[in-house]
Amino acid sequence: MMLIEVDHVSVAYAGSPALANVSLRVDKGEIVTLIGPNGSGKSTLVRTVLGILTPTKGTVKRAKGLRIGYVPQKLAIDANLPITVARFLSLPVRQSAADIAAALARTGVAGTEDRQMSGLSGGEFQRVLLARALLARPEILILDEPTQGLDQPGVAAFYTLIEDLRRETGCAVLLVSHDLHVVMRATDRVICLNGHVCCEGSPDAVRAAPEYQALFGDGTRGALALYQHHHDHSHDHVH
Repeated sequence: MMLIEVDHVSVAYAGSPALANVSLRVDKGEIVTLIGPNGSGKSTLVRTVLGILTPTKGTVKRAKGLRIGYVPQKLAIDANLPITVARFLSLPVRQSAADIAAALARTGVAGTEDRQMSGLSGGEFQRVLLARALLARPEILILDEPTQGLDQPGVAAFYTLIEDLRRETGCAVLLVSHDLHVVMRATDRVICLNGHVCCEGSPDAVRAAPEYQALFGDGTRGALALYQHHHDHSHDHVH
């Protein structure tokens, strides 16, 4: 079942093209990872999928009544602004104390309700953002570089958590990764973006694609498999 379909979308800022002729689709329960260099249009694509940006060409379709849980790249909260975790999780929709406690426990930061958002570590902060996304009971989680600033064990733990959540809830995941060499082992498809879709397919297929090699060189070859399943992808292909 289709949750999101981006059909030949182009986006321009002040006449300058950011995305050209991009198509992608995310189906129920699927994990799709979007990779690409800085300035490749990854965040622009996410904002277009969310409906924040309007395409200059093409269409974005979302399943009727689609519930989206969104984890932004980094949320700047003024250190001088006193806001507790519990208060933050009740914006903009008020949540029950029980629901807040359950979401925080599920994302590994139980008992942080009364702490100040500004006092959280990077990893705790991202897990609170994930808890907020889960409170929407999402059919799809959209994560825009959610592990930026986390150390390697933090990245691994966060990805494992996302995989567990997908398995438990059946939600789909659209993940934007700044780690070109790190793709979740449960990823069904990788889409390589550089203003347009350079290549897509299984992690193995993308790693072998000349377009991927041309963009990222040989330096990361082989390492793209860090967090992926090692099963047979012989039926996969690169577009």
